[in-house]
Amino acid sequence: MSAPWPLDEQLCFAVYAANMAIQRSYKPMLDRLGLTYPQYLALHVLWEEDGRTIGAIAQRLSLESSTVTPLVKRLEAAGLLMRERDPQDERQVRVRLTPVGHDMRDRCGCLGEDLITRSGMGVDDLRALKDEVQSLRRALERREPAAA
Repeated sequence: MSAPWPLDEQLCFAVYAANMAIQRSYKPMLDRLGLTYPQYLALHVLWEEDGRTIGAIAQRLSLESSTVTPLVKRLEAAGLLMRERDPQDERQVRVRLTPVGHDMRDRCGCLGEDLITRSGMGVDDLRALKDEVQSLRRALERREPAAA
């Protein structure tokens, strides 16, 4: 059995460390808005398509519904969204933005623009990197072992 590669040689660590650096970059902006990064992502999902179910939000974020539910409850307590039972299927909970939640989109602007500036990388380089990371994710998801 061979020894593990040093951390700096491991792709998983490079992706993890880049993710942490991105979150640290966004943090001051999100702090001013009173949001955490996961809350920002949940709002972003609803800005793309309002009225999604908890399960649809979880799927879009690659999270479990049990992780999304408390996050949604905190955003509801902050007045950014509301939860309601789907009248066609009462087992489903739909999440809708409030006017304050809609307005938050304009207040957030595009956080990615700051990331581009801070990275010093070109838009095309960052887009190519994003495409490669998404390809890696899709390849790994296709090969995930079936749940027992």
